Amino acid sequence: MPIYEYSCLKCDTKFEKLVLKSDTPIECPKCHAAETKKLFSAFGFKSSGTYTSSTGGDSCSSCGSHHCSTCGGH
Repeated sequence: MPIYEYSCLKCDTKFEKLVLKSDTPIECPKCHAAETKKLFSAFGFKSSGTYTSSTGGDSCSSCGSHHCSTCGGH
């Protein structure tokens, strides 16, 4: 079940929503407006013990993380 990011077109609040079905109504949690826009968001996933970012960044070879103090936080 995916969590999507939205922006309210009325008050510009950004929020996340767990969407169980495609016809789930999306409402701003701040102003309760139904005028929202789904945002494009980056994601990461772990496969075979290494971190992979949707932005294509390299993982740290020493710990498998994308951001850590060991590899300089790149």
